[in-house]
Amino acid sequence: MQHPRYWINSNENGLYCEALDAYIDPVNPVHRAIITHGHADHARPGHGEVYATPETMAIMRIRYGDNHAEKQIELNYSNNISLRNGSLMFKPAGHILGSAQAVIDHSDHRLVLSGDYKRSHDPTCAAFEVTQCDVFVSEATFGLPVFKHPPINQEVNKLLTSLALFPERCHLVGVYALGKCQRVILALRELGYHKPIYMHGALLKLCELYSSYGVTLGDMIPVTEVESLKSLAGEIVLAPPSALHDRWSRKLPNVMTAMASGWMQIRARSKQRKAELPLIISDHCDWPELLQTLKQVNPQEVWVTHGREAALVHQAQLMGYQAKALSLIGRSDGDDDGE
Repeated sequence: MQHPRYWINSNENGLYCEALDAYIDPVNPVHRAIITHGHADHARPGHGEVYATPETMAIMRIRYGDNHAEKQIELNYSNNISLRNGSLMFKPAGHILGSAQAVIDHSDHRLVLSGDYKRSHDPTCAAFEVTQCDVFVSEATFGLPVFKHPPINQEVNKLLTSLALFPERCHLVGVYALGKCQRVILALRELGYHKPIYMHGALLKLCELYSSYGVTLGDMIPVTEVESLKSLAGEIVLAPPSALHDRWSRKLPNVMTAMASGWMQIRARSKQRKAELPLIISDHCDWPELLQTLKQVNPQEVWVTHGREAALVHQAQLMGYQAKALSLIGRSDGDDDGE
């Protein structure tokens, strides 16, 4: 029996699984790639073979074109496929639409690579599924005890309260195009906001994709179709963070700038974004959720891929697990990566 330490290693391309002869979320084009989800720091074009969920593959086609890889193999959750000397299965990660944990079995050992994941309520994607394993490879984007994310409804209520208090102001909310945008829209709908939501054009294609997978987002109107921008006073407008302070946004009336990100808990980050209304909405686990996940998965070992590795490694060791940091290159700060 070969322990995963003998068939998993990292190099300049990312995390390599010798048992499957495949890279997981590689940073460079490779012959065979397993893609956990569609965010740009995990899903890149130019690979030979790509294994991903159907939703992730659809996201990659939108972003990179139909020919983003020479061969595209779609794998539904819980379906098992044999590759080289092992097998691959995807389990939901709860991060965004189509996000998956890569479950790899080889030589009587199971390794689960989480990709990015969260445990909080999100009806826009399949919820994280706890999967028992020998080695659990976890992210640690918010891997410090200071991080505890409030419920999303609490944060979205701040937006609705501000809208009621300042009906003369256009509420411009910065949201990343994939995942955050759709989650904020659905949270607004769940809280009873059924007016049209006005959209920057860069957000529309992925919203349409979510809708095609049964995520009902309600009435969305491109800002370009609004005859008089003055009419957007008292309305909610969603835009990518990059558009919050450019010429596009300066045309909007009396703007109240909001930003939806887990990093809004850090005052310096909200100042950097010039957010009058910071909304702490994350698509990653906070510290308690990371520890909850370790307890539930209960692996023999914990490997940490990216984020605040040292703190989570130390805590995992205190909890009785063998733990180490992989320190992968090419990974961003999660909620601050343009996603």
